[in-house]
Amino acid sequence: METYYKPEDLLKFGEAGEEAPDLAAKFFDYYNAVFAEGELTEREKSLIALAVAHTVQCPYCIDAFTQSCLEKGSNLAEMTEAIHVVKAIRGGASLVHGVQMRNITEKLSM
Repeated sequence: METYYKPEDLLKFGEAGEEAPDLAAKFFDYYNAVFAEGELTEREKSLIALAVAHTVQCPYCIDAFTQSCLEKGSNLAEMTEAIHVVKAIRGGASLVHGVQMRNITEKLSM
């Protein structure tokens, strides 16, 4: 089945900056520095990136960071738990925004 998101397009990530190579080089330098070992391990950074990929719902990022997590030693249980953290934060954010609705309702009902 034809879809908008094609896994092979992930391999073209570097082509995104062909029309602005100086800016692309700066982005990729930063990107690579962010994912280098630091206070967090590369494995931890990949788990964070996988969770964020689900938050922003980027299928290319989900594919890339699923592979990265596995390559860096994460297992399915850890990756699944990271996704549940995302779900809890997103659900909690939606729920707490209900306070805004309640405040407006209260204001308009006066």
